Amino acid sequence: MINIIRDPLTSQAIQDLLNEHLADMYATSPPESVHALDLERLKAPDIVFWSAWQDGQLLGCIALKRHAAAIAEIKSMRTARVARGKGVAKALLAHLEQFAKAEGVTALYLETGAEPYFAPARQLYQQHGYLQCGPFADYQPDPLSVFMQKAL
Repeated sequence: MINIIRDPLTSQAIQDLLNEHLADMYATSPPESVHALDLERLKAPDIVFWSAWQDGQLLGCIALKRHAAAIAEIKSMRTARVARGKGVAKALLAHLEQFAKAEGVTALYLETGAEPYFAPARQLYQQHGYLQCGPFADYQPDPLSVFMQKAL
């Protein structure tokens, strides 16, 4: 059973997972095309952060960033290497969507990479009803970014 909790971002496990996430983003994309948030930025009041655990092991994380009352963005979706292919990302995404709906969000957006490394992420979002769209919020057009949106 996967246990998803609202995470205070204080455990070493979550800090290590986020550092791994950032390292992969910078290894895959040039700095100007990396939009992943660091630990301090994830602690902002407009962000809700969750982590998924099973038997004391961190499985993954996801965050929701509010842009307006009814508009939010998915940030920091990451599955730990040991948990990939086990439904963790699906569980986190479903949890975030349920929370967003309850909070009055009617549109969810995200930015992910256009490189082959990000193909599994794009496929996951497409399977859950996310469609490509143009840049949103403060994003600018970027050939290395894919923007997606889903109406809730």
